[in-house]
Amino acid sequence: MIQKLKGTKDILPDEIEVWQYIEEKAKEVVENYGYSEIRVPAIESLDLFERGVGETTDVVQKEMYCFSDKGGRKIALRPEGTAGIVRAYIENGLSSRPSPIKLWYTMPMYRYENVQKGRQREFNQLGAETLGSASYMSDVETIEMIVSLCDKLNIKDIELYINSIGCNECRKKYTEALKEYIRPNLDKYCETCKNRFEKNPMRILDCKEKDCKELNKNAPKIIDYLCDECKIHFENVKKLLEAMKIEYKIDSNIVRGLDYYTKTVFEFVSKVDGLTVFGGGRYDGLVEELGGERTPAVGFAAGMERLIEVLKYNNKELDLKKNIDVFIAYIGENANMYATKLVSNLRKNGVYAEKDIMERSLKAQFKYADKKNAKYIITLGDTEIETNKAILKDMKNGEEKEIELQNILEFFK
Repeated sequence: MIQKLKGTKDILPDEIEVWQYIEEKAKEVVENYGYSEIRVPAIESLDLFERGVGETTDVVQKEMYCFSDKGGRKIALRPEGTAGIVRAYIENGLSSRPSPIKLWYTMPMYRYENVQKGRQREFNQLGAETLGSASYMSDVETIEMIVSLCDKLNIKDIELYINSIGCNECRKKYTEALKEYIRPNLDKYCETCKNRFEKNPMRILDCKEKDCKELNKNAPKIIDYLCDECKIHFENVKKLLEAMKIEYKIDSNIVRGLDYYTKTVFEFVSKVDGLTVFGGGRYDGLVEELGGERTPAVGFAAGMERLIEVLKYNNKELDLKKNIDVFIAYIGENANMYATKLVSNLRKNGVYAEKDIMERSLKAQFKYADKKNAKYIITLGDTEIETNKAILKDMKNGEEKEIELQNILEFFK
C-alpha cells in the first residue's frame, strides 16, 4: 500500500470543520480591517527565497525543497508566504494602487524539518501583509488585528512579546558588539553558527542547538543599540499598544528566523507550552531587495496546525459538526420518488436534508439517520402521500407531531 510521505497529513472530513471555522473567522476579521485575499504559486524561483528570506537562514540553508526543472531552472517549493506575495506585488504593479495595500492568505508551505508535534514538512499558514506604510501605527494595527482574531476564536491563554531589531544602521554597531562577544567562544559553537559568524552573526542568535543557546545567554541586546529613529518608532509602538490596552512584554531575544525583518518584531506565545502561535514584524527593505521601489511593510503569519491545537485547548466544548436537519425515510417506490423531489427542494432552499440512496430497509434507514445525528426524521409511504400528511419526529426528545407535506419547507426555514 502506498502511504503518505513523512511530514504530511491527510485532513479528514471529521477534522475539516475546525479548519473551515478558523478560516471563516479569520476572513471576517481581516476583511473588517480592509484586507483582500491573495493566492500565489507554490513553486517559485529559488533565487526569490535566497534573496528574500536570506541565504544564511535555516529555512534556506537546511529546510527548503529545491530542484531543477526540465528546463534547467532552479525551483523551490515556497517555505513561507511573504516573499512570494512581495514578488506578486512588484510584478503585478500593485504599488500603483492607493496605499497601503493590505493582503491576506491561507496557503500550504513546505520545509524539510524534523517531524514533531506542530512541525510538519507540508504545513498551512494563515498570514497578512500591509505594504506601503512606514508608520508605527501599521505595526500596532497588525497586532491589534491578531488580538481581535484571538478574541473571535476565544483564545485566552496567549501573551504578546515584542522587540525591535532596528534598521541596517543600528545593526552595523550591534553586529560588531555581537561578534566581539562571540569571538572568544566561537570554537564552541556548532558548524552552522561558525559559518554565519562573518556573513550574518545575528543568525547565530536564532540557532536552536542547546549549546549555542546557552552560549548566547549573555549576548548583547540589539535594543541597546537602536538609532534615534528606531528608538522613537519602538517607543511609539509601545505607547499606542498601551493606549489600546493591549498587554505586552519586551523580549530582547526575539529576532525572528528570516533576514528580511526590520524594526518591530513580535510573537504571540501560548502560556500552556511556551510555543509561538503568531509571529511577524516589519520588513522595510524586502520590496527593494526583490527589485521594486523602496516600500515599507509589516505582516504576520500563523501555522494553522498550531492554531488548531490552541483553539481546541481554549474551546474544549466547541462542537462544529454539522448535523442533518431532516432525514426523509421512505417505504416503496412512489415514496422514494416523492422523497427524492422533496429532499432536492429542501436542499435548494438551504435546508440540510438527506434520504437513503443505498436501497436500505426502513429499519436500516432509521439506524443510519440516528448514527448521522439527524435532528428530525419524516417517514413517507403511500398513505402519507395520499393524505398529504406525515409524522415529524424530534430525534433529541422523541416528540412527534403531524405536519402537512407542503409545510415542511416552511417549518425548517
